[in-house]
Amino acid sequence: MIILTISNQVIEVLKHEGIDFFATYPCARIQTLYNLVHAHFTSLGVTKEEEGVGICAGVSMTGAKPAMLIQSTGLGNMINALCSLTITYQLPLLVLASWRGVYKEKVVAQNHLGKSLPQILEAIGCKYSQVSNRQDLPAFQKVVETTYKQKELHVVLFSPQFWEAESTPDSKPHRSFPVGGTCDFRVPPAQGILTRYEIIEALKRFLHNKVVVANIGFPSRELYQVQHQSSNFYMLGSLGMASPIGLGISLFSKREVVVIDGDGSLLSNLGVLASIAQTKPSNLTILAIDNSAHGSTGNQATPTASCVDLALTAQSLGIDKVTRVASQTDLDEAVSNLGRGPNFVHIVARAGNKQVPLIPLTPLEIRDEFMKTFR
Repeated sequence: MIILTISNQVIEVLKHEGIDFFATYPCARIQTLYNLVHAHFTSLGVTKEEEGVGICAGVSMTGAKPAMLIQSTGLGNMINALCSLTITYQLPLLVLASWRGVYKEKVVAQNHLGKSLPQILEAIGCKYSQVSNRQDLPAFQKVVETTYKQKELHVVLFSPQFWEAESTPDSKPHRSFPVGGTCDFRVPPAQGILTRYEIIEALKRFLHNKVVVANIGFPSRELYQVQHQSSNFYMLGSLGMASPIGLGISLFSKREVVVIDGDGSLLSNLGVLASIAQTKPSNLTILAIDNSAHGSTGNQATPTASCVDLALTAQSLGIDKVTRVASQTDLDEAVSNLGRGPNFVHIVARAGNKQVPLIPLTPLEIRDEFMKTFR
């Protein structure tokens, strides 16, 4: 009779319930489980836990079952995305968290957040459960099953006590760096000609019938005005999550996926470009509309106005195909010759918003129409 280790028992539960994808961030207390998750599931080690929320949202909307494996401290980074994306759009997500600060904790900095997590999760309306020993596994299996049936967010807090009898060998990561790539930088970064609205208008034919994820605020509102279609996902919150959502969709769909992102949004979550470079989805294009401003909050300047070049940043983070354009002619040529992705098109823009109304759709209406795209 084969007796499974505690980590293998957890893996068997997850496999039985048909988990399709894991976004992970490591913790020293769960090294064995971390390695097994990457061995048994389609998975991605994200650069920040919040990024994983966006990727899992995209995966979920294709009809797949995503989950996350993180250290509990990451929940502090995830709260806004969980509230404004996962909960607002009612997207199922199982979060397995190594619960620090509550049991034989040697790192004092872990204590305050760790002990406060149950109250924090209750405050945001997030279901959670605790796993401390093998006797909790049947309840854990029920949680995994109901999370997806009921389309809910559930955080499972795994006490270090659960893993005490298990050895934790170090991982041996394979290190590699991208080589080559093509870059076409046609204009200096400062030459903005078109506003975001004019750029979206110019892209109307290109965007037709594609899966389009639009950044929060005016980008979504302007896209709705110019090219409303059921295959558009309009973001109502969660700054920095547009490209992660697009990445998640592209990993579980064969449809061509286009993200309309911006400089402020990308700068808040640059690690997603490294994740895109790592996974290399051939059906993903990032349209980075760079007007050097936080357009939806009053056009306050971003660092691209003075010291940051988004095209070079994307290249340095491993994106092979990077193009910079400013004029409509160059934009038309760039999107007409994209080829296999991932593609990063840095569109240097002029600041300014089109005064368009709010999107007259609820989050669930946006979600339901969008998910029809993948049926």
